[in-house]
Amino acid sequence: MNQHETHVADLGRQWYAERDCSLDTFVSRLRDDGNPLRFACDVRQRIPVYDCQALQGALEDAEQRAQLQAEWAYVLRDGAGVLVLERAYGNTQPVDEATAVFESIIRAEREQGASGADHFAKAGANDRIWNAQQKLCLEAPAVFVDYFANLPLMAICEAWLGPCYQMTSQVNVVRPGGAAQEAHRDYHLGFQTIEEAQRYPAHVHHVSAYLTLQGAVAHSDMPIESGPTKLLPYSQRYAEGYLAWRRSDFRAYFEAHCVQLPLAKGDALFFNPALFHAAGANRTADVQRMANLLQVSSAMGRAMEALERTSMCEAIYPVLRERRMSGRLGDAAELAVIASCAEGYPFPTNLDRDPPVGGLAPESQQALMQRALRERWEPGRFAEALRAQGARRDPA
Repeated sequence: MNQHETHVADLGRQWYAERDCSLDTFVSRLRDDGNPLRFACDVRQRIPVYDCQALQGALEDAEQRAQLQAEWAYVLRDGAGVLVLERAYGNTQPVDEATAVFESIIRAEREQGASGADHFAKAGANDRIWNAQQKLCLEAPAVFVDYFANLPLMAICEAWLGPCYQMTSQVNVVRPGGAAQEAHRDYHLGFQTIEEAQRYPAHVHHVSAYLTLQGAVAHSDMPIESGPTKLLPYSQRYAEGYLAWRRSDFRAYFEAHCVQLPLAKGDALFFNPALFHAAGANRTADVQRMANLLQVSSAMGRAMEALERTSMCEAIYPVLRERRMSGRLGDAAELAVIASCAEGYPFPTNLDRDPPVGGLAPESQQALMQRALRERWEPGRFAEALRAQGARRDPA
């Protein structure tokens, strides 16, 4: 069965289940097709490497840039699923200036008692800045401008997402002794529990990877022993991977076969969010490994109208509570009403104030309403909790 036939067969299944994930099938998808890449300067550990300074002419010419972007899209979609943009910052001064700002933010947040928890890492010698994009912009606008006046970054984002994308970023510092992450996939479906991810139909598992692009700009030299990202090339091809990545057999295979590439300050790594990956452990005595983790979103994942859902939830809650207590509304019907009103998705949020306590994501508006109804909260208590949740999510 060729790749196209396999893809069609995958799409023929309407639902994926963790119990059906096959390590043998997963391994069979990891082959290197050996397709030639016109613009890559090298392939290391099966990962294409692009020298952005050598490609400057191609990036500045519309026709050649389109050809380069087509190659990048192929690599992210059907090829290795990951690529390196070497010397994305030929001049690393903007990186150094941003590093200084990020370090000052880390110090300030430490003094305030803030702790940026990591989604996938054990507690250790790590620092995290949530919403680094906004913080850098407001703290040092000139540094922000110089940092993002970068043609390779824009070109790779548009290659995968098209125009009108939205940039967010989180800074991660892994200090000597910092623990590694466990293998995982990323946002969107990668941040769902197994139970939640299984509720999404198969085609959404395919679509999820096309809605975001993951990247990292190296703010320090990253030798292998400092723990640059562990990667499993071609693993984005396995459709059920959003359910498989937590399984011990898949994680064991990942640890046995993953690869790492050293990066220099100013290099950038971009990958399909469906790629199995994990930050490595920092085994050095003196390297402070800093990366600006870029999470870039498609313009198309948005509703047509903006609704004030908090007020809507407050309005219907007393009715739902009365109907539940009188037995006039069944569970399924109640869920249908909640789904038509409350925000079901926990993102975007302000992760400084609304961290993913006890899981990969904060509680959603829908989940809060369901909990309040189960526990028979009075309307006033629910309204207060709803407003407090909204305040935590406020980006200001």
